[in-house]
Amino acid sequence: MTISPDFSAASTAVTAVFAAYLLLGEPWAGRRMYGSLARRRDTEPRALVRYFGLVLTLWWAFAALAVAVLLLSPGADAADFGLTAPDRPVYVVTGILLAAAIVAASGRNFHDLTQRGRNVPGLASIEAMLPRTAEERRFAIAVAVTDGVGAELVYRGLLIAFGVGALGLDLYAAAALSVLVYAVAGFYQGYRGVLAFALLGAVFTGLYLATGSLLLPVAVHVFLSVRDLTLPAPEKPRVAHEAAV
Repeated sequence: MTISPDFSAASTAVTAVFAAYLLLGEPWAGRRMYGSLARRRDTEPRALVRYFGLVLTLWWAFAALAVAVLLLSPGADAADFGLTAPDRPVYVVTGILLAAAIVAASGRNFHDLTQRGRNVPGLASIEAMLPRTAEERRFAIAVAVTDGVGAELVYRGLLIAFGVGALGLDLYAAAALSVLVYAVAGFYQGYRGVLAFALLGAVFTGLYLATGSLLLPVAVHVFLSVRDLTLPAPEKPRVAHEAAV
């Protein structure tokens, strides 16, 4: 895979500010947002719907900003941002089908574990986001799809292109930097979340570099996000309140 984006002065300035926010501001903003949701989840019936609505708004704004950067750079094209057909379509289609099968099987297993009250690794860190109603489930699916598309466009497409075209980095150095920025986005889940995001970011980045397109990483990201955000929320223990006699 090779890219050679030529960032304009305007797109360089916009992306530099955006990248700084993703690295230094987003981790704390995300942690604060999730902490607020966790505190209100059991007392405000529509807390999760409002949280998902805000997340959707932010992701679409981030995606629009990435597209705006591309439009502001006449010397860059869509392929420099991963918005192109993959180099080996047959392999990519096979990878998508394989990923779908693996994620579906693991999803069924995780669902069975939650139904039996067993521990699912990492579930506690996103418990406040798990849906309990049909409306929340619809929003969860919308967020999962938007997250998969938006995150890949921003963290893989935009940041790697910025690293190469504006910072003058080697492709793989730019890719490593994008993984670092993506890793800290998991801070809302604590330090284990940072490690998990680093691992997933490395996987998504590897898929992008191997295929030259965002198609496969977007598909895998969406599959994983839909699986995780549609798991049933654990049952809360019921506390019996006895009247004093």
